[in-house]
Amino acid sequence: MFEIYLPIAEVFINGPLLLLISTIVGLLTGMLGIGGGFLMTPILIFFGIPPIYAVANSANNILAASVSGTLAHYFKGQLDLKMGALILIGGIIGSIIGIEIFIYFLNEGSLNYFISILFFSLLTIVGISMLFESISEIRRINQKRFIRRKLHKHYWIHNLPFKTRIRSSKLYISIIPPIFFGIIIGLLSSILGVGGAFLLVPILIYIIGMPAKLVPGTSLLAMIFVMIGVTLLHALQNNTIDFYLVLILVLGSVTGAQIGTYINIKMKGEQLRAILSIIVLGCGLKFGYDLFQERIIPAVNITNLKNPVELNSFSQGLLNISSQNPEIYAIFSITIAIALGILVAYSFKKIF
Repeated sequence: MFEIYLPIAEVFINGPLLLLISTIVGLLTGMLGIGGGFLMTPILIFFGIPPIYAVANSANNILAASVSGTLAHYFKGQLDLKMGALILIGGIIGSIIGIEIFIYFLNEGSLNYFISILFFSLLTIVGISMLFESISEIRRINQKRFIRRKLHKHYWIHNLPFKTRIRSSKLYISIIPPIFFGIIIGLLSSILGVGGAFLLVPILIYIIGMPAKLVPGTSLLAMIFVMIGVTLLHALQNNTIDFYLVLILVLGSVTGAQIGTYINIKMKGEQLRAILSIIVLGCGLKFGYDLFQERIIPAVNITNLKNPVELNSFSQGLLNISSQNPEIYAIFSITIAIALGILVAYSFKKIF
């Protein structure tokens, strides 16, 4: 009754349920200030959407959320354009390399296995780290202990050549570290469809030394252009962007993220991070369990298609454009994601 057929991915999904889940993910990430791609892509895979489509469409979803979030920070004057540009340079390089790695494993027939291993490793490590950090913070607060921390330490990377002055962040550093970390984020984005904010934010604060208030907006700004590149590359190389899936994910996550930034809840931030860490860890262990059971990719809520599905004229048109003019289809999908992100951000600005 509630199933929607995705003409590009060629699977049925429960549309309202996925919309609800994407809204919840957006709500959580909006409250915690962490991008939801590292959670959304595994959820799409658990829904039975093949990884090649889950990665590409999650990237387009992150694009919309990044546009919306960047505008929210822009309204507050919390952006560093120069730092964002340096991260972007690395992100584009990493995205191009990542797409080539993605295509290699796809052609080798081991893409599902490769993605499962990466998600198992990444989500398990991130989940455990977040959980231990949250528990330590809760204990510290309960014991009323105050720890004086330095904003950042000086590492050997701060002495690298090609230094430049970044006035907004009041830094004088080498351009190499931001570009290098941008490459890492670009690799993750193109291979796994994750935004990388969960890695980039602490790197910018504790290693690069940026002021914390400028970090979220700057990270999101860089991700806009990285995700445009990732979405274009996936659409042109693999023909994997599904407009229906994009629409559901964008509407849910962008709306949820905006609500999350304004909602006033009684639960403390460290408690929320602990809950999120358990969810992330659970997803990682699920991938590990399926690897151990040699099922590789879990599949729930997927309908096996024994007979071809009769498409309506709009779906058939999308399919034709996607296969015959992938560049037009990619630009169309990107434009829709950006437009919805801007629309929701301005709507919430007017309301709140």
